[in-house]
Amino acid sequence: MLVAERHKKIVELVNQRLSIRVSELSDIFSVTEETIRRDLEKLESEGKLQRSHGGAVSIQEPDSEIHFSERVTTNVPEKKAIAKEAAKHVNNGDRIILDASTTAWYMAKELPNIPLTVLTNSIKVVMELSKKEKIEVISTGGKLLSRSLSYVGPLAEQSISNYHVDKAFISCTGVHFQDGLSDSNELQALLKKQMMTRAERVYLMADSSKFGKRAFSQILPLNEVNVVITDKKIDPLAKQTLEENDISVVTTQLINIPESQDRKIPIIKGKNQKLRLRR
Repeated sequence: MLVAERHKKIVELVNQRLSIRVSELSDIFSVTEETIRRDLEKLESEGKLQRSHGGAVSIQEPDSEIHFSERVTTNVPEKKAIAKEAAKHVNNGDRIILDASTTAWYMAKELPNIPLTVLTNSIKVVMELSKKEKIEVISTGGKLLSRSLSYVGPLAEQSISNYHVDKAFISCTGVHFQDGLSDSNELQALLKKQMMTRAERVYLMADSSKFGKRAFSQILPLNEVNVVITDKKIDPLAKQTLEENDISVVTTQLINIPESQDRKIPIIKGKNQKLRLRR
């Protein structure tokens, strides 16, 4: 992995977890702790994070969102493969919800031009589906978040509450076995909670890097999800735990993923430790 790529991944991890230790980064990237300390020193000088005793902390506001233009360049092969698989679970005549994630936007691109009703808070999804005349699109309206090009707030939540759909396709920032689904933005988390409660079946679209993470705002417990669509790099223990809790897991095959990217962030530490969902 190139130094610039490692620096980018370090910043992403710090912002996702809010704080992280040097020893963890050393394990994740298979470099010495001294190398990580030099990385953190440089990133701090560039104003991308703040060093702390034994690690680093995020300088982002807790409820800030990463700009859409930045999210759309992160884990692209995984997101596109997940979106393509998710589109296969949509049938003629379905009424579905798509959130404002980049994966949902990729999914909108994959949806066939068949009779569907799509409810969304994403301007990007609306624009993509406007090209498909057989799909009826309903936008929530509400408060515009310019960084994610999406609507949130009481008006958006009220709009969602007026409908009942067959399926909701949701993504999030963190997937944790005890603390459930979470998002970096509180308003997005509240809206996604409403989306999940208005659907017969909930599909979680999350690449493997999101497992074991906790973001600022909780959405709902993981057992509110019916199907998880992820990539084949998901930790086998995580997959087993999901299935033991009656959550179907669909994994996608990635093509030509560089070996340097094929590293899993550990979900738990320690041996013989069994994961359990919080009920």
